Amino acid sequence: MAKNKTKSVSYLNILKDGIITKNPIFIQLLGMCPTLAVTTSVSNGIGMGLSATFVLICSNFFISVLRKFIPSKIRIASYIVIIAGFVSTVEMVIKAWLPELSKSLGLFIPLIVVNCIILARAEAFASKNAPIPSAVDGFACGIGFTLALTIISAIRELLGNGSLLGFNIMGENFSPALLMILPAGGFLVLGFLIAIVQFIMSKIEERSK
Repeated sequence: MAKNKTKSVSYLNILKDGIITKNPIFIQLLGMCPTLAVTTSVSNGIGMGLSATFVLICSNFFISVLRKFIPSKIRIASYIVIIAGFVSTVEMVIKAWLPELSKSLGLFIPLIVVNCIILARAEAFASKNAPIPSAVDGFACGIGFTLALTIISAIRELLGNGSLLGFNIMGENFSPALLMILPAGGFLVLGFLIAIVQFIMSKIEERSK
């Protein structure tokens, strides 16, 4: 019973770190390029987030399985090859089943291969831990990434177009702030949210002391 309890707490910590306390965007400030580029609409944010989540889970799992067989001198190149295989799978599936999303995301799907979030988790976690915890870590970071993208894109789409997922929310009389769907709007929303998250985390730390 004690073993099971320790194991579940470990997985809970992994989930908590990936989604909240070490969120790749709001806390670690990783993956800024796709974050600013694709968050003009909620559908783009969710699509990119879920694509990266799939790649994170699969690449973390297989890198962990093969970690003892990959020479340290070529580990980064090996990680990229493994990641590229799963990115190619995601790209083909999106092109076949979601062509509009594929057009919207453009080159940012292939560029998942060199996404610093995925390479960071491969090097920092998957290369040092067992396959199942590594897959859980990939899932947690992917969900944290998706959640952050969804929040950012929801704010930008709502203020920039008056809609969410293409549905008009603000009404016909709403005057959209076009700045929000431009790169400058992405910087403003991201900076504002990072400041809020950092403030909340600092308050939580103060209370825990």
